[in-house]
Parts: sequence; C-alpha cells; structure tokens
Amino acid sequence: MPFDPLLLLLLVVAIAIGWSLGRGWPLLGHRASPADNQASGLSREYFQGLNYLMSDRTDEAIESFVRALEINSDTIPAHLAIARLLRRKGDVDRAIRVHQTLLARPGLEHADFIRIQMALARDYEAIGLLDRAENLLHDIIRENPSPEMKTSALELLVKLYEKEGEWSDALRMGRQLEAEGQQRIGRELAQYCCELAENSLARKRWKEVQTCLAEALRFNADAVRANLLQARMAMERGQWQVAITALRAVREQDPLFVSETIADLQRCYRELNRLTQFESYLEECMVHAPSTTVLLARAELLQERDGVMAAGQFITDELKSRPSIRGFNRLIDLHLEYGASSARESLSILRGLTGQLELSKPVYRCGHCGFAGRTLHWHCPSCRQWDSTRPIQGLEGE
Repeated sequence: MPFDPLLLLLLVVAIAIGWSLGRGWPLLGHRASPADNQASGLSREYFQGLNYLMSDRTDEAIESFVRALEINSDTIPAHLAIARLLRRKGDVDRAIRVHQTLLARPGLEHADFIRIQMALARDYEAIGLLDRAENLLHDIIRENPSPEMKTSALELLVKLYEKEGEWSDALRMGRQLEAEGQQRIGRELAQYCCELAENSLARKRWKEVQTCLAEALRFNADAVRANLLQARMAMERGQWQVAITALRAVREQDPLFVSETIADLQRCYRELNRLTQFESYLEECMVHAPSTTVLLARAELLQERDGVMAAGQFITDELKSRPSIRGFNRLIDLHLEYGASSARESLSILRGLTGQLELSKPVYRCGHCGFAGRTLHWHCPSCRQWDSTRPIQGLEGE
C-alpha cells in the first residue's frame, strides 16, 4: 500500500487531540459536571473521528476532529495541522475559515498570532489571492517576528513576486532574504536579473542590460543565461568579438550548454572572416565538450573546405564512437544530395522515418523532475525549479 503523507499528518493530529482531551477528562468516581459532560461530548467526537480515520474516511475524520478541538493555546498547533491538511487536499476555503477563526480569538500570544497569519498567507497564495497574501506577509515582517518566521515570510514573498513576474520586487526581497543569512538563493537571483535583462534587451536599453547581467554573474558566476544574453546584445550591436568572448565563456560555466552557442559563434566568426579560429575551437570542443551540434558544425566547415566526401567520412568516423540520430540524419542527407541515384529512393524513405523520429524526441530535460520538451525553459514549467534544464545527451540528443 503506497505511503500517504496526508494520512500520517491526520494521525499525528489525532494523537495531539487525544492528548489535549485526555488532560481534561474527569477522574474515575468524580461526579459529572456540565463541563465534564461537554468534555465527554468532545471525546465522543474524537473517537468518532478515529473510527472514520481507521475506515479511510478522511473528510469525515477531519470534521470530527475539528468539532472535538476546543481552541486554546495547547490546541492551536493541532488546528494549524488540520488546516494544513485541508489546504493540501485542495479545500483551501475551509483552511481559510479555520485560520480566520483562530485569528479572531482574543488574547493570542504574539508567536501564535504570527504563525496563524503565515498559514493564512499560504492559503491565499494557494488559492491565487496573491495581493492578499502579499499584504499579509508584509504585515508579518513589520511585526518583528522570529528570525525563522521572517525568513519564511521573505521566501514566500519572493515566490509570490516570481509568480506575478514582478522581477524587480522578487530581486529586492531576495536580496533581503540573503542578507538575513538564512538561505543562499544566488541561482534564483541571477535568473531574476536575467529576466530584467531580457525585458531591457527588447527595448534596446543597453546600459540596463549590462547592469543586470553583471549583477547576475555576481550572484552566480556559472549563470550561462547571462553570457548568452550578453552575446545576444553584442551581436545586435555588431560587437562580434565581445559576443565571441561571452559565448566561449559558456564552456567553462557548463559544457552541456556549448551546443547552444555554436550557431551564434559561427555567425560571429564569419562576420570577422576568422573561420579558421572557429574550426580550432570546434576541435577543442570535440575533446572537452563533445556534442552532435559541434560535430555537425565541424562537418559543415570540412564540406566547405575539403568537399562532401571529407565531411561524410568525418561524420561516419565520429558516429562510430558517438552515435546520434541527428548525426545519422545528416549523413543520409549527404548521400541523398551527392550519392548514387539508384539508392536515393530507399534513402529518402529511410530519411523520412528517421526525420520523424528526430522531430518527435524532446531536446531538453529538467534534471529535477524529468520534464522534457523541445524548448529551453530556464524556469521549469513542471517543478518550477530555476536553471535545472539541460540539453539531452546521448543517441536521441547531443
């Protein structure tokens, strides 16, 4: 039977409620008072909840436990646990009501008040009421919470601004979070800078782009995206050598991303009429960062200089040690274009099949959740992790 964390949480709540009720149960032989009768009624609700829980009827169990819980300083953690369970089950409206009921209780201790507000902010975030969540989180920070609770509030604020695409605010809150010294989120902050740089690049605000990218690299020296954007800006301005420097730096940051730089590097070297240097760089990459994209770029240069036979032989030799669908398809293309006419019909059929296979395969995959697609996402659409996606390696990839 698969492990159910929600069921475990509910079981813990049941234990907490039982302990709380046990403290108020009358001694044997004690004459029942109205308060004792009330406690007896609550205990019946508790045991009914246990019965529902054992019968795997979690909704009815939650209802019984809520009725069994009297609100006091001892039972607030149990109420919060129940509300968290409701939120995880998707019943956010009921979770909100539980938290609002707790906040309405007079005489709450400051720490409990902050905890309940924080839980309510998570409710609002879960249901999409981001403005309410944002205002509540700012209130929490102003109320001088504990360092742990302040860190939690800042973390959630960063995620809220991220959801809304408010990159400047996300960056501001992220800087404050890092200043607290509780968490290092340089990778995420670098991506926020890159988002701002992309917006400025679209408006050709070169100075803003440069400032954002420099800050991104301060947050994360291995931010590949920052160098790719730096190269893009340089190419738009005709600064080919600047672009080459930024693109070649990618190999030191993450060799798996070299394939993303090759097309732009080829253009830059062509503009400068320095294809010999480009070929030398490709030879280095075949040793230190091999990929199908590098292989095919090298084959193209060989074809231009030495002819189709040299290119075809080079691809054939490389495929023996590093087979790939893309490399095989390029080899078929060369045979279709320059090979014997008698074999073209069979090769055309084969190329159609392998071409469909290539187009049906994803190009990038998230290393955190496994989400795959044909578009490079710096922010994974599935698990929402930043900078977790890489070009796929192997037969079906690079």
